[in-house]
Amino acid sequence: MTTPLIEVRNVSKHFGSVIALEGVSMQVYAGEVHCLLGDNGAGKSTLIKTLSGVHKPTRGEILLDGRPVVFESPRDALDRGIATVYQDLALIPLMSITRNFFMGREHVVTKGRGLFRRLDVKKANAIAREEMARIGIDVRDPSQAVGTLSGGERQCVAIARAVYFGARVLILDEPTSALGVKQASVVLRYIAQARARELGVIFITHNVHHAWAVGDRFTVLNRGRTLGTFRKEEITREQLLEMMAGGRELEELSAELAEFARADAARAQREAAVEAEVAAELQQELEETRHFAEEERALHRQRRQSQVPE
Repeated sequence: MTTPLIEVRNVSKHFGSVIALEGVSMQVYAGEVHCLLGDNGAGKSTLIKTLSGVHKPTRGEILLDGRPVVFESPRDALDRGIATVYQDLALIPLMSITRNFFMGREHVVTKGRGLFRRLDVKKANAIAREEMARIGIDVRDPSQAVGTLSGGERQCVAIARAVYFGARVLILDEPTSALGVKQASVVLRYIAQARARELGVIFITHNVHHAWAVGDRFTVLNRGRTLGTFRKEEITREQLLEMMAGGRELEELSAELAEFARADAARAQREAAVEAEVAAELQQELEETRHFAEEERALHRQRRQSQVPE
């Protein structure tokens, strides 16, 4: 059996009396896209922050290449090959693509010595252009500001940066949540490329359709607990949707909507009966008014006839 790149066993995370995670277990293998699914508040963000060294688990353990490990900080996790790309991307829009690509790692592309050591801009531009080209994005000028790129291209800059600097496990936090269809397809294509490079990818999302397009295995979280881990051939997309939404909640919602429909129908029936009664009363009053008017006209004719001289 292949050893997982990273594994969590019965991990729990408590913030005082608040239980964010309880008994969560999952494994991520090389050359696999493991999708972490769940609605808002399911515990996805807490789990990835635990995996990336932001939080230490209250209970449970994290294993890297089969050996227990404790991440002291996000830098410690990154140095061990665990790279996380958050929704905010940690990119600076006014800085160039190259500057963002090497931000915090400028020392790997320097020239000169001592006080004259500086960033080798030409080499850095070439590397940034080449890495972006590998994922199908043609950057004509790496010195252009990141803010001029589309949302999907910015995601790819952050992902390409993580891969270039040696990430073995790539954690992606909702990378397609704010993207259109075309931009999301660019990101999903690169996720598939990362899998082909034998990286382990943890794809966090609440969009089952995006997860289904690239995922190999799926772990569903609900209120900090794992509902199960399934291979793609073991579950359908509709079952994943139902698990995320909660089958019982959907049944309760259906029953509630049916009750609303019955109440609306009963109210409409009562209103129709009242309207019919009012219409009948108005018709009766109209008939009485007509009858009274006819009597008045007849009486008036009689009076006129009685006043005519013989």
